[in-house]
Amino acid sequence: MNNVKKVFSIRDLENLSGIKAHTIRIWEKRYNLFSPERTDTNIRTYSLSSLQKLLNITLLYDNGYKISKIAKIPESEIPNMVREVVSNKTSKSQNLNAFKLSMMKFDQTLFFETYDKLLRTKSFGEVFKEVFIPLLNEIGLLWQTDTISPAHEHFITSLIKQKILVNTERIQNQKPTKTNKVFVSFLPENEIHEIGILYLNYEILLKGYKVVYLGQTIPIENLTDLIKYFDNIYFLSYFTVKPDKTEISNYLKEFELYLRESSNPHFWILGRQIQHLERSEIPSFVKTFTSIEEVIQNL
Repeated sequence: MNNVKKVFSIRDLENLSGIKAHTIRIWEKRYNLFSPERTDTNIRTYSLSSLQKLLNITLLYDNGYKISKIAKIPESEIPNMVREVVSNKTSKSQNLNAFKLSMMKFDQTLFFETYDKLLRTKSFGEVFKEVFIPLLNEIGLLWQTDTISPAHEHFITSLIKQKILVNTERIQNQKPTKTNKVFVSFLPENEIHEIGILYLNYEILLKGYKVVYLGQTIPIENLTDLIKYFDNIYFLSYFTVKPDKTEISNYLKEFELYLRESSNPHFWILGRQIQHLERSEIPSFVKTFTSIEEVIQNL
């Protein structure tokens, strides 16, 4: 694929591994752990294999191995030691590194192998909350620092979406056991970041509620039909980039206007954009959340 990133700066390595660039330079100089290429302007560049080696070294280092000892291990033996560490204890950092490496290499086989290994000891919900959420948070930072391209982000998020949908399908035919709330999940217009709301859809179904999932970029006026069919509707949305900070207050006012026919409206929202809401601007029928876990606790 043309989008595969094969050459990395030392700043890329820092962003992907969590090891400071200064420390990487020391490891390189003192222990000869890496052999970077040099550009015409004498700037270090690193290969994909150097990134993989650094991620493995980071795992050993984080698990108590001194860098001086790691430097003496033959390079071919480092992956074996990593596997031994991982087999002896559950390593969150190793799983995160494996998923990041699968993203950088566009390697879906590595993604599935890592995911299947996690499922041997964890539920899908635990995998999502303990590994996928930190991974997605890191991906956001990596994208902002130009360490990864949109192609990398789309690749890994589409695989995570697949897993959410597969697990949702297993439970969505079950008859709801709770009738005091009907959830209507949607994303506002021009909002396409779907993973958070997709996962909440899974958790709400798992709790026994009925969910009407509408998906991405839904105009407010399209929601009015729902109040004709259900009582006790709880609208649920995830504001990642839309509405932006200049629009969010007016969006809630418009929401209230369109749903004035509802005698008891409820609107649950979470996502990055709610930080721009002043408490005085939040209508009484709106409840804000700071995390997916907080929503789950309120179901």
